Amino acid sequence: MSRAVHHLDLWVADLAVAAGEWAWLLGELGWDADKEWDSGRSWAHPDGTYLFLERSTDQVDGPYDRLRPGLNHLALITGQRALLDRVRAESTSHGWHEMYADRYPHAGGEHHVALYMENSEGFEVEVVWEQSASE
Repeated sequence: MSRAVHHLDLWVADLAVAAGEWAWLLGELGWDADKEWDSGRSWAHPDGTYLFLERSTDQVDGPYDRLRPGLNHLALITGQRALLDRVRAESTSHGWHEMYADRYPHAGGEHHVALYMENSEGFEVEVVWEQSASE
């Protein structure tokens, strides 16, 4: 299986809170917890892609704003349509807030099935259903 991205590295303000939110979401999407250290955590996708969360000593404190230049959101794939509904139903209890709820599951367009969420720190994730995606 090939991959286009080696890893993603997200710097977070509160590692404990972020790790809980991301661990739940990534676990639902089939990512496995990989490593844990004082200032970070990582998860691995079955295709080999890694996602790191870190509270770096080099980062500049201040609120994350996805509307500023830089990363706007991550779009992750699932091959399970029912997973979107389940994640949607459970997301609030895991620190995520649904975006565009009035247009679910087609907020991205008539032929695009996805769930858009934002965590407590303001990171947006789009979970996209692709029928051909294998999990």
